[in-house]
Amino acid sequence: MGFIMDGLDAEAYDRQYSDWTLVKRIVNYFKLEWPRITIAASAILLGSVLNTVLPIAISNGLDQLQIDPSTATLITLTVIVIGLGLLAWVFNAIKTWLSAAAIGNIVLKLREDAFDAVLKRDLSFYDQFPSGKIVSRVTSDTQAFSQVVTLTVDLMSQLLLVLLLIGYLFTVDVGLTVMTLLLSPFIVATALAFRHIARNTITQSRRINAEVNAHVQETVAGISVAKTFRQEHTVYGEFVQVNNQSYQINLRTGYTFSSIFPILNTIAGFGTAALIYFGGLNVRNEGLSIGDWYLFLQGIALFWFPLTSIASFWSQFQLGLAAGERVFALIDAEARVIQTDDRKLETIRGEIRFDHVDFRYKDEEPVLQDFSLHIRPGETLALVGHTGSGKSSIGKLVARFYEFQGGQITIDGHDIRHLDLASYRERLGIVTQSPFLFDGTIRENIRYGKADATDHEVEQVARMVGGGDWLYSLPQGLDTPVGERGGGLSMGQRQLVALARVLLQNPSIFILDEATASVDPLTETLIQEGLDLVLNNRTSIVIAHRLSTVKNADRIIVLRKGEILEEGTHDQLLAAHGHYAELYNTYFRHQSLDYIESAHKLGTQEIAQLGAI
Repeated sequence: MGFIMDGLDAEAYDRQYSDWTLVKRIVNYFKLEWPRITIAASAILLGSVLNTVLPIAISNGLDQLQIDPSTATLITLTVIVIGLGLLAWVFNAIKTWLSAAAIGNIVLKLREDAFDAVLKRDLSFYDQFPSGKIVSRVTSDTQAFSQVVTLTVDLMSQLLLVLLLIGYLFTVDVGLTVMTLLLSPFIVATALAFRHIARNTITQSRRINAEVNAHVQETVAGISVAKTFRQEHTVYGEFVQVNNQSYQINLRTGYTFSSIFPILNTIAGFGTAALIYFGGLNVRNEGLSIGDWYLFLQGIALFWFPLTSIASFWSQFQLGLAAGERVFALIDAEARVIQTDDRKLETIRGEIRFDHVDFRYKDEEPVLQDFSLHIRPGETLALVGHTGSGKSSIGKLVARFYEFQGGQITIDGHDIRHLDLASYRERLGIVTQSPFLFDGTIRENIRYGKADATDHEVEQVARMVGGGDWLYSLPQGLDTPVGERGGGLSMGQRQLVALARVLLQNPSIFILDEATASVDPLTETLIQEGLDLVLNNRTSIVIAHRLSTVKNADRIIVLRKGEILEEGTHDQLLAAHGHYAELYNTYFRHQSLDYIESAHKLGTQEIAQLGAI
């Protein structure tokens, strides 16, 4: 039918696992739940046996009533029927409770492993793959994996029931039972033929569901932009298109699975017809009594259902396998940032060296080539240059967010690839142009980098940033909710919270990535005061677009296409009349004049209160 559409290709980290490999992985998740699963399967079996015995008991009871139509006989029959019914209900309840617990525990563990893998993936992973599709694997695919548990419980009980029924059928007629067993492989083979079709269909279904999730997440995240440019209709049209793709593929999935049982039941029907014919011949030849023939046919009617369930198991199992395959691919995705040791540094002085480093985000896009740089302990180094010059990349490499392809980066003489990243990053502070705040209060966000900080410590660093004046504009002070992604605060307030968060952490190395590029001059003054505290006595890499964050640096590095053009202090570089002087005259100088003009408009009294002059 050709429903494979654009955008439904496998992700680069997807893998093709064999069914056996997936089953072995699944068994590892089942191990702790085997007691529950076994008891649940036994309860299903016993419930099925009771449901089978119940009509036989009623039939025999009615025959007994014809012989002895007394009240005692009627009461006995009623008690037996009620007792069997209650037992069947108890077994069904046990199966329901234990299956729910087993499914919940297995999905819980798988989802924890998937989320742990999400946290361990490198930043380059998220540059390449949409977050909505990753979220889909952690949520939707792990939930779909629960189908595996349900089917496994049913399979165990159905296998036991089939074995019991085969034993029963042999007691009735050996020849017809052997004929039944010879017909069974046709049902199994037919069901297995659906396996590959089912796997491909379900995989496409999981991918299109991820597409829908990714589209919705992206739309919600960018809803303000969509409304600003009046693109609601366009966004809706795009959603309708991807939703229609989802409808078509899920419809095909439904058709595939809804056709399995009718085909298997048809084959079973032909088998029953053959058994009726040959059984009838045995009756005519007096090799089998009519009563036994009838009992055998009753047993066959009970036998085909669990057999077709077992036969179709592998095709239905593909739903869980396809979901499991996507989750395991996320868990098994190869890391690009690879540590060769887990060395922990007791103290970090902050000496950073780039020795002939080569780095690129993509093979065809080199960012740094044979790049060397020495940053002294406690030095504030400013990086300036046009977009694409490699400024932010240097900061990201120091933070070990990306893997470099050549050369060496050392921290205090230690290869950065030999360090324990968790302990190293505890001594690393980073503030970006658009800091991310988690939904909660300002206090909680400041404490994020140091969970054991007291309220007094949090309040102390908050008041140190910008003199604490910014706190007076907050309706609930430090307990003011920041909203989702910090949307309840201005960009400047978010930066001040981010600076306080870093100051509380007290890092040895500080990376400031254009933190004042998107704020007004007044807020920039507050941020600059906070920066003076953060930059003091620690190694700092300042990536800046504002003169205020550059001119006070100990050294300025001028970059262009990953190469160092010039270096020196602000005054030295201006005197050299090189590329920095050109940047200053065409960008920084006008920016400084704009700042003075904006500050003048604000009024000297307000500026004086903020301590900006």
